Amino acid sequence: MHIYQELRVGMTYDLKSDYLVRGYSEEESAEFDSEDTIDAIENVLTRMGFQVDRIGNIHALVERLAEGCRWDLVFNICEGMGGSAREAQVPCLLDAYKIPYVFSEAAVLSLALNKSMTKEMIRANGIHTAPSFLIHDLNRLDERALQFPLFLKPSMEGSSKGIHSDCKVSTPAEFYQTARRILRETSGPILAETYLPGPEFTVGLMGEGEHARVLGVMEVVFKNNGLPPIYCYETKLAYLDCIEYRMADQGLGSRIGEAALGAWRALGCRDGGRVDLRLDEQGVPHFIEVNPLPGLHPKSSDLVILARMSGYSYFELVSGIVEQALPRLAKTRHAEDAFTQSSFEFVCGLM
Repeated sequence: MHIYQELRVGMTYDLKSDYLVRGYSEEESAEFDSEDTIDAIENVLTRMGFQVDRIGNIHALVERLAEGCRWDLVFNICEGMGGSAREAQVPCLLDAYKIPYVFSEAAVLSLALNKSMTKEMIRANGIHTAPSFLIHDLNRLDERALQFPLFLKPSMEGSSKGIHSDCKVSTPAEFYQTARRILRETSGPILAETYLPGPEFTVGLMGEGEHARVLGVMEVVFKNNGLPPIYCYETKLAYLDCIEYRMADQGLGSRIGEAALGAWRALGCRDGGRVDLRLDEQGVPHFIEVNPLPGLHPKSSDLVILARMSGYSYFELVSGIVEQALPRLAKTRHAEDAFTQSSFEFVCGLM
């Protein structure tokens, strides 16, 4: 690990406690990270030999850049707040300063946060995903288009924000009640999808393009405790009581993993993340959504649980993700060296 000791790695993140102090609710802050997560990631980076610098959120990053601070690489897990491209804000800023970072680039993060546009891209690449439509205004909705059961969720939210046990709807009355709640509680349109009745899976992935690989395929099994089988905000909070995680058997896992890998590559994701899928009534895997900026809490995040059940330690998972980004650091340095050499030759030619 000593080969990294000369490299300075910054960490950008949104700390949940910072937003709670400012008056945001638990659900509004659901995407943000705890001190435990930041500590755990920093510990991995330190063990790898990097010089670690905690930066913080985008406002802190702007201040540090203005002060002249620079890093060889940034480990970015900022979710952002405000706007449909909020997850892309930090990557865009780092791109402008030619500072490489871990996880997917800005365009991918913007696309992935928009569930409707992501599904269009998935369909265009021949990958199964449930039929869906967007709801902008309930007053302009043609009720004849409703074919129940449907599943309703915010089109541009993460961490199950806005998704509760009422999101599966089977009647017009349920539809309007849930749709009004989502429009009241979240920003942006509602995505209405044909409900998929089969079991739900999440797939861990690492790498980029043809070099991407599946870490494992994990089934989300709902315990028989009277709650509907919906992987929603409440069940994720109380996952120990509501959820049992199982690794998929080899045959089914292979089919699901292949579909997830196809989606990951089609969307241009890189380094590490998750793809969620659900089976239809015929057992065909359907893409639900992608998370190219996965949670990394050392105990409770889905990708960490999946990796652990697949035989990977937390250190192996996070260090493996970082190592996917290191070739981009080398390319950036090569480009800078070439630019410097070219500028030097140009100046010499004028003398």
